[in-house]
Amino acid sequence: MAAPRIQTPFGFHTTAAEVVAGVDLSGKRAIVTGAASGIGIETARALALAGAEVTLAVRNTDAAAEVAAGIIASTGNARVRIARLDLADRASIAAFAAGWRGALHVLVNNAGVMAMPEQRTPQGWEMQFATNHLGHFALAVGLHRALATGAARIVSVSSAAHQLSPVVFDDIHFVFRAYDPWLAYGQSKTANILFAVEANARWSGDGITANALSPGAIKTNLQRYVGGMKTPPENRKTPEEGAATSVLLAASPLLEGVGGRYFADCNEAAPVFRRGSDMGGIAPYALDAGNASRLWEESLRMLG
Repeated sequence: MAAPRIQTPFGFHTTAAEVVAGVDLSGKRAIVTGAASGIGIETARALALAGAEVTLAVRNTDAAAEVAAGIIASTGNARVRIARLDLADRASIAAFAAGWRGALHVLVNNAGVMAMPEQRTPQGWEMQFATNHLGHFALAVGLHRALATGAARIVSVSSAAHQLSPVVFDDIHFVFRAYDPWLAYGQSKTANILFAVEANARWSGDGITANALSPGAIKTNLQRYVGGMKTPPENRKTPEEGAATSVLLAASPLLEGVGGRYFADCNEAAPVFRRGSDMGGIAPYALDAGNASRLWEESLRMLG
């Protein structure tokens, strides 16, 4: 029998600041990838507002310096760090993980690319899968000891677009299929959910929990390859609202000990068995334990 779905007092228009109201993260250390833009900024700001030491893990450290200054000014928390991280570069990920010292209590795998023209890494990997999934997978594996020391929460930012494609294990990198930017994006977002499912299964004995989420439709530079937002205005969120579900999973006492689940609008999503026009809910293939284990092993194989 399935566990009851988790429901919270929060919803579509809840902001990240509202989620952390009354939450004390003093003494906790957090990493937010892609924290120099979009909902990454607001995720980092809310965690800092609650008292955490927050590291902005970013490609563009110059942009992050301005963001960090803004977070410090708005929260009064000076413990905001910047570290360079390129999720498409294995050496960059290894250097970041090797440079981390001490416990890590929150890892928000937030960075990503969406519906980009066909690009490949030097290894021949499709770029959206390589960045959105493999980069974050390698980061988490590299930080495992720090995560275990901190009995950490891992937050994997996925998307309703996971419903566009399962992980196609026989042709992950579009070697045989014609490349489609949306199918590649959807596949990578399914992978983000499966990662959380398997990380939770493998690492719960270390005190680590992992969950995935859809932040909703937010106008950010994520849409740079698709000509801007197409979502109707009434279905859009502000960045502060878009960061709320990430922050809920990262910080709320309501999620203590909870793992292996998928959330949207600050509540656990219901399973759906056919894609609807609003793409609400969670496709069963994205929570399937067999798929999750297979993806983990395949990711380890790719990374050698």
